Amino acid sequence: MAKIPKDPWMLLSYVNTQLRDFYSSLEELCGGLGVKQEELEKKLGAVDYHYSREKNQFM
Repeated sequence: MAKIPKDPWMLLSYVNTQLRDFYSSLEELCGGLGVKQEELEKKLGAVDYHYSREKNQFM
């Protein structure tokens, strides 16, 4: 499992950078980093950011 930021704002920046530079989907990112997609979406949803499949980023 990858070490990812705990702070939601740092997590947002980290995840969007990973999606932009290395992964073509949220599913691929979660598999590659060994994180649970539901937990990631819940953490970022708590700060009102949600995944856009079309843009491949949290908005």
